[in-house]
Amino acid sequence: MIRQFRSFDPAARLLMVNQFTINTAFYMLMPYLAAHLAGGLGLAAWAVGLVLGMRNFSQQGMFLVGGTLADRLGCKRVIVAGCALRTAGFALLAFADSLPALVLASAATGFAGALFNPAVRAYLATEAGERRVEAFALFNVFYQAGMFAGPLLGLALLSVDFRMVGALAALLFAGLTVVQARSLPDRPIETDREKGVLADWRTVLANRPFLLFSAVMVGSYVLSFQVYLALPLQANRTVPGSGDTVTAVLFAVSALVAAAGQLRITGWMRARWSPNRAITAGILLMGLAFVPLLSGSHVITAADSTPRHWLIAVGPLLLSAGLLAAGTAVVYPFEMDTVVSLANGRLVATHYGLYNTVSGVGITLGNLAVGELWDRSAAGMPRLPWLVLAATGLACAAAMALLARSGRLRPSRTGQAPALETTG
Repeated sequence: MIRQFRSFDPAARLLMVNQFTINTAFYMLMPYLAAHLAGGLGLAAWAVGLVLGMRNFSQQGMFLVGGTLADRLGCKRVIVAGCALRTAGFALLAFADSLPALVLASAATGFAGALFNPAVRAYLATEAGERRVEAFALFNVFYQAGMFAGPLLGLALLSVDFRMVGALAALLFAGLTVVQARSLPDRPIETDREKGVLADWRTVLANRPFLLFSAVMVGSYVLSFQVYLALPLQANRTVPGSGDTVTAVLFAVSALVAAAGQLRITGWMRARWSPNRAITAGILLMGLAFVPLLSGSHVITAADSTPRHWLIAVGPLLLSAGLLAAGTAVVYPFEMDTVVSLANGRLVATHYGLYNTVSGVGITLGNLAVGELWDRSAAGMPRLPWLVLAATGLACAAAMALLARSGRLRPSRTGQAPALETTG
């Protein structure tokens, strides 16, 4: 991995380290924010939901704006602005104690993510050139490593004070802001500024292959998000009183599988399969990840808390988390590369912004559906959520294969610049 990392230019390497630091800072604070708001500050449940929901809304709802700004102002400026804004947002989350200030801080934190997420991916795609798939695979290693390190660091600092967690997270983003402002090179802006923002959006919305791909990939995002929703719910159902511990182990398994296996998985896929076929296989694997949970729900009680019972009860959950992470690792580099290819190298950040918005809306609607399925599973249909999730993976994989075979995922050349070459 070190040799591959060094083979990229300094700007690409900085973006990868940047993503590790972003995720470390984010995940050292956000998993513990709800407990701080409810327990430390004594906010009502509706107020906690408002603060947390504002972050998600301001991020998912503003991705398109962030991508557009990156294309029109330059990725570096938007990345630096996003990191500076999140510095302020995290500092305010750490020390604010009034609801208006907390809502403002949450909104700033979310909008910051909407700024730098599309910009970082567009910048990395440009820097990597023909090595985009390899670059995004390595990028995901750093991404997952940050997700693994952040909660552990935050948990250690919570023994001191939540403000310590927030202050350190803000300092990390402040450091990122300074380093990127000084070290990240400016790149030429290719957007035609004589055309307005609405013209850019019309160009993206007229890109039918891209829209079809975005719609199909929504299912994969719904599936991957279940490590935050359905799997923790199942952990709490399976091991009453210790569900949080099992959930922490699930996150660790997920991050370790992705971080340790990403480069090998991507290398194997690139040598044998086309990008579309790799994405199809990855989505199918994500759907199959829920099959082990069809074995039923085995509840651990004090009377049967033996290693054998733990293996029977928790084993399917761990296997599901591992398979889900492996499927995501298969999909991610080829998915990110495909967005660039379908954009034909133009308005790449705007395409990423719309893509993130579509997936974010899909996740929200998907989670509502999974929540309804979960309620029904508690009423005597325990296998229903896993059957539907597995079927979702199968359906999305079939749709992806059908679109690829029919030629509907070929980049449209009308009014577009020549496409960047797709590796793999």
